[in-house]
Amino acid sequence: MKKVAILMGSDSDFPVVSDALAQLKAFDIPFEARVISAHRTPYDAEQFAKNAKDNGFGVIIAAAGKAAHLAGVLAAYTTLPVIGLPIKSSTMDGLDSLLSIVQMPDGIPVATVAIAGAKNAAILAAQILGVGDEAIASKLAKFKDDMAEKVRAKDKELQTKIASL
Repeated sequence: MKKVAILMGSDSDFPVVSDALAQLKAFDIPFEARVISAHRTPYDAEQFAKNAKDNGFGVIIAAAGKAAHLAGVLAAYTTLPVIGLPIKSSTMDGLDSLLSIVQMPDGIPVATVAIAGAKNAAILAAQILGVGDEAIASKLAKFKDDMAEKVRAKDKELQTKIASL
């Protein structure tokens, strides 16, 4: 089974990233998490991306705030799918991070989730891996069925409340 790499530009991103780690654990998808900075350790980012496929990774999640160049730098050095996870910063509530990640030039695509959308980053990574892995695809189908059942239960409760008015 392919692993997911979760790279953070700073250890201060961990509180957000931990939601992605928990979701990947729930799907039983192996992962590795690292702190690698596009600006402070660019050589490390390059080497990680260039070797990610050979090291058993199938998807990379890159979490960064402010200038948030990590996802784009990684995508420049690999053919693996890269998911950008914008981290909310004090500067513009994460809008700066979102725009830095989503506005990639032609030829260097980065999938992007919502600001602080770590859980969705993990789910998207699982969906990408699930294309070629039936076990992951089955877990995703169950996950979506469970979500639907929760909504149906809430609707039923609402209908009961409305009927008792």
